[in-house]
Formats: sequence, C-alpha cells, structure tokens
Amino acid sequence: MQDSQINVMQAPNREAQISDILAQLREKKFSIVNPRRKNGLILYKPYHAEFVGPGAVVGSEIDTDVVKVISVGNLSLVTPQTTKEKINAYLIRRQWVRLTKQITDNPIALQRAQVILNQFENWFDPQTTAQLPDEAFALLVGVLPQTIRKVRNAYIG
Repeated sequence: MQDSQINVMQAPNREAQISDILAQLREKKFSIVNPRRKNGLILYKPYHAEFVGPGAVVGSEIDTDVVKVISVGNLSLVTPQTTKEKINAYLIRRQWVRLTKQITDNPIALQRAQVILNQFENWFDPQTTAQLPDEAFALLVGVLPQTIRKVRNAYIG
C-alpha cells in the first residue's frame, strides 16, 4: 500500500484535513485507514455514525452519505495496490461494523455508553477518547449525548 494522494498528516490544519477527506469521499475514492497506526475516522451519516478503524476501507460507494468526519488518533490513509488488499479492507470494515453492532445490541443505554467509551480507551488511550465529542459516541451506539456525558462524569467523579 502507498500513501494516498491525501495523506492527512500533511494537511496544514485539522479543518483542511477534514475538508480533504470529505472531498475524497464525495469523489468516491477508495482508501484504507493505515493498519500500522492507532488511527481511524468517525463518519457521521444522516441518522448514525460509523467508526472506521485501522485496516478498514473508507470511501468508494459505501460512504457517499457522509455529512461530517472526525479523525481519531494520528490519521493516515493509504491506497491499496492489489485487489486482495481491497477485499481485505472491506472485510475489516465489516468487522468494525459488527463490533459496534455487538455494543448496540445491549438494550441498556448507559451500558452501551460505558462500553463504547471503554473500547475507545482500549483502542487508543484516555486522552484521545476525552477529546472526542459526546455526540460522536452517542451516534455510534444509539444513545443521547447526555447519556455519554453522564457516564463520563461518573467515571471522572
């Protein structure tokens, strides 16, 4: 895999980085979240959000409805060189979706909120997780932002 045309590490600031990613998604470009880094994207869609973690595809036909993007960690997108790399990236994206579905299958909102926060702290670290907005986590697991805030406050206090 090679670094994509939009290596977000080189963007001058966060706003330009996000603008570049949204432009890439609108053009249906196919990229992979760098599997060699702790990084990812939270993609806001009209009624929910999806986390795209390391090794997963972002773009192409599956992300044409993205309305907002949040980068997580030290984001880097790479371009696949083979069909096998593309197939593997789709399979990894499906794994991230399944993991989120397992969390959302829990009928208790406070528990869903706690689990998604714990998962992000394990995947990344507490500091990175603390920087992400309550709204993003809420959209990932189908709870209100206040529920995320309540769990965060209980953890801090």
